[in-house]
Amino acid sequence: MNNFIFQNATKVYFGQGCVKEYLSCLTKKAESILLAYGGGSIKRTGIYDEVTDLLSAAGKTIVEFPGIMANPTYQKVQEGAKLARENNVDMILAVGGGSVMDCCKAISLAARYEGDIWEDFWARPGVIDVEPLPLGVIVTVAGTGSESNGGAVITNEEKKIKTGRDYPKLNPKFALMDPTYTYSVPVGQMVSGGFDILSHIMETYFSEPDEDNVSDDIMEALMKSVIRNLRAAIQNPEDYAARSNLMWDSTMAENRIIKMGKKCDFECHNMEHQLGAYTDCNHGRGLAVLHPVYYRHIYKEGLPKFVRFAQNVWGISREGKTDEQLALAGIDALGDFIKEIGLPTSLKELGVTDKAMLKEIADSCGISAGSYKKMTHEEILEIFNECFE
Repeated sequence: MNNFIFQNATKVYFGQGCVKEYLSCLTKKAESILLAYGGGSIKRTGIYDEVTDLLSAAGKTIVEFPGIMANPTYQKVQEGAKLARENNVDMILAVGGGSVMDCCKAISLAARYEGDIWEDFWARPGVIDVEPLPLGVIVTVAGTGSESNGGAVITNEEKKIKTGRDYPKLNPKFALMDPTYTYSVPVGQMVSGGFDILSHIMETYFSEPDEDNVSDDIMEALMKSVIRNLRAAIQNPEDYAARSNLMWDSTMAENRIIKMGKKCDFECHNMEHQLGAYTDCNHGRGLAVLHPVYYRHIYKEGLPKFVRFAQNVWGISREGKTDEQLALAGIDALGDFIKEIGLPTSLKELGVTDKAMLKEIADSCGISAGSYKKMTHEEILEIFNECFE
């Protein structure tokens, strides 16, 4: 394995009833709390009432910040930071999925930083030399794993750039994870989030080193868990075992553990982020379209790992197959799974109708240094074109 340093500052409270049990004591030192959430689904599900009742009973001043969108924008970050400063809040409490959590990480920095956080920390890597506003999260959607890292993906609408950075200082102080909070998530959204989990694992797995290592062993178990439990949750959205496993799969995919000693190849995320910046398409659905096509472009350069993927994740027999045939069978199994769970297989299904715009999007994509095959913007455009219909 490659050398690494591991740290994770987020304390996780996991299980049914954890919000009621722990929220009051975790917010004990805060008098004023910025309560951030998305489009209002937490009000329909009763989560909003449970959280605000607990905070009110503890004597907290609640400053509400609703309306965080699926692809949070830099403008929304600035709105939240302004609200936090004007009300002198002591803590941010993000209630929702990855978009809410990502937005609030950026807000926690922007509320305490006098400069332009986009230019200093997202346009390029920076060094955070201020103490961000404390952040706690209550997870309602399994997918991004954002609850246990400092990563935040933000879209700059003006520049048409969607990018993520991971700063350990932006890790939430705590994460409350009650799997029953995910029951009301629509099946389509659950499936999209589930594929995002699988994508995070695959993009770490399909990278060097390829010799025997702990991270790859863990990832094979996690991928099989996501596949098995996503199927179970589709059949019964209130299967507690399936929903709790998916929730922890999501955290394990992005709490940095499986990335230890790995190069990581997030080219598909780079491509999907820019698709999202131009079209606002759904993240997990976009990844589902891209992954099989991308892997057919790189499998020869990473052949041993793709053979291992076919055998150890999908259970495909080697009998009568060359390494290339086995690798392609594994990619085909991934494509079949995407169709099985109802995700799209073309950009047209995502609502992308203007093929002419694909070159501009391709040219704007970042190039992953961890890919088995060095991508070019020309080859990224080939992939987009192959994905179009």
